[in-house]
Amino acid sequence: MTTLEGIIAYPITPFTSDGTTIDTSALAALVDRLVGDGVHAIAPLGSTGESAYLTENEFDTVLDTTISAVAGRVPVVAGVSDLTTANTVRRARRAQSAGASTVMVLPVSYWKLSEREIVSHYATVAASIDIPVMAYNNPATSGIDMSPELLVSMFNSIDNLTMVKESTGDLSRMQRISELSEGQLPFYNGSNPLVLDALKAGASGWCTAAPCLRSQPCLDLYEAVREGNFDRAQALYSELQPLLEFIVAGGLPTTVKAGLDILGTDVGAPRAPLLPLDSEGRAILTRMLSQV
Repeated sequence: MTTLEGIIAYPITPFTSDGTTIDTSALAALVDRLVGDGVHAIAPLGSTGESAYLTENEFDTVLDTTISAVAGRVPVVAGVSDLTTANTVRRARRAQSAGASTVMVLPVSYWKLSEREIVSHYATVAASIDIPVMAYNNPATSGIDMSPELLVSMFNSIDNLTMVKESTGDLSRMQRISELSEGQLPFYNGSNPLVLDALKAGASGWCTAAPCLRSQPCLDLYEAVREGNFDRAQALYSELQPLLEFIVAGGLPTTVKAGLDILGTDVGAPRAPLLPLDSEGRAILTRMLSQV
C-alpha cells in the first residue's frame, strides 16, 4: 500500500509572455514555494498543468524542472496521460527515469474505449515501469467513466496500480471503492467542492490546484480532519468553498493563472484554445483573494 497522503498540489505550467516557451524559472519558483508551504506532494502535468497542450519536449521540460525544484523533499506524482498507449508508455518511462515517485494515468480517448481496452492500456503502461500507477477517473475531461468495480478489478490484477484519483464528485463511488477493496485501495479526492466529505469518508489525500493560491487553509483543513476536529474543518471549508467552486467552474488553468497574476506572480496566459479569465471573472477572483 502506498504511503502517499495529504495535500497533493497541482501546479500550473507557466509560459512566457508570447505563450511559446515554458517559463522554467517561474515554474521552479512556484514548486519551491508550494513545497516550502508544506504540501505533501507535487503533481505536475495534470489538467491544471495543461499537459494536453504541450509538445513532448515541453512535457520533458516541465517534468525535469519540477523534479529538480522539488529536490527530493516530497513525492512527485507525474501525469503521463496521452491519447495513445505508446506515448503514455514513453511518458511513464521518462517520468520514472527523471525521478518521479508515481505516475498518474487518465485514459484519454477519441474513440470510446471498452473495459477490455482500458484494462489493456493500464496493464501495458504499468508493465513498462517499476513505480506505482495512480488510475485517474475524470470523465468530464477524458470522456471515459471507470466504475468502482473496474478500478478495483485493475487494482487486483495489475501489480503496481496501487491508488485511484476519483474526480466525479460522487462520494458514493469512493465509498464503493473502499468497500469492494476491503479498504486496501487508497483513493484520493480530485473534486474540490467535495473535499470535506471525501476526507471524512477516508480519502488518503486531496489532489488540488488550490494551494497555488491559498496553501495554508488547504493544509489546515486536511489536518483538522485528521485530528477529528470537524467543527474547525467545516469552518475552513466554508471559508474556502467559494474559491474552490470558482476555480473549477472557470477552468483550472485559466482561473489559477489569473489568481497568481492577481497575487503578483506572472505565469503567462493559458495556451490557446484556452483564453485568459475575462474582466468580470478577474474582478470576482480579486475580491475572493483579497479576503485572505
